Amino acid sequence: MGNQTQTKEFILAGFSAVKELQSVLFAPCLVSYLVLIGGNAAIVAMTSLDSRLHTPMYFFLCNFSVAEMLVTSTVIPRMLAGLMAERNAISFGGCLAQFYFYFSLGTTAFLLLAVMSIDRYVAICHPLHYSAILNNRICIQLAFGSWVIPFFSMIPPTIFRSLLSFCNSNQINHFFCDNAPLLRLSCSDTHLIELLDFLLAILFVLSSFVVTTASYVAIISTILRVPSDTGRQKTFSTCASHLTVVVIGYGTTIFIYVRPGKKYSTDMNKMVALLTSIVTPFLNPFIFTLRNKKVKEVFRDWLGHLQRTKL
Repeated sequence: MGNQTQTKEFILAGFSAVKELQSVLFAPCLVSYLVLIGGNAAIVAMTSLDSRLHTPMYFFLCNFSVAEMLVTSTVIPRMLAGLMAERNAISFGGCLAQFYFYFSLGTTAFLLLAVMSIDRYVAICHPLHYSAILNNRICIQLAFGSWVIPFFSMIPPTIFRSLLSFCNSNQINHFFCDNAPLLRLSCSDTHLIELLDFLLAILFVLSSFVVTTASYVAIISTILRVPSDTGRQKTFSTCASHLTVVVIGYGTTIFIYVRPGKKYSTDMNKMVALLTSIVTPFLNPFIFTLRNKKVKEVFRDWLGHLQRTKL
């Protein structure tokens, strides 16, 4: 069992196994973080302020961009500071808070992805009933549920972790307070916590993945029946770009988290988690908006207005 202590802080090992990697990662991660924050903030601003984008699709996209900015901000700024620090320490309470918000916000993002796929399904497969099915009340309820349910669901796992005893080492083999590396330090029996984590992963990650996949299968089936080659190609292009985010997001998350047991904590997991935290949110502004005709129109109008204002 080792010596049980009241842990007051943890040391985040980060990428210390490869010292040279730490300095190499800082600049590209910082630039990517600033771009993804700026890009997603631009999406939120445009969808909130321009009436042409006041539709269910952009309402959900706005929520998704906010979730992506927040979930990334719970991890990346501290990671960047840790890359430049000699000793990257985080308090016990700060570690639990990071764990809680990272997984709550991450779950919200996945639920919103599923909701966005439903929106596209209704728009493409049932266009005549679109406004009736996804009215304002339904849209608000779907978005509200996507935000509230994860935050309540992550309370029990966080409380259980606050009651754990920790032995000997207080060094977390990760760049943030991830699930498996934290449990590995505990000398308490964590089987119940691991089972709860696995059930929550199935409930939220796999179920939303099934909904998203089913929606796009139905969409593709409908597209194949479109007589116009131009219309079919345009819709296929949009769906393919959305599926890129879905595959990266769900693929990496299922690889890391939808596995029972705390033994899965490797350097590969760190790199996959970095991919999830940086690359996917970085791609979202380009995939979901800049390839969209209406968003391009709004963006050009905004740029034109700014140029006229400067003149």
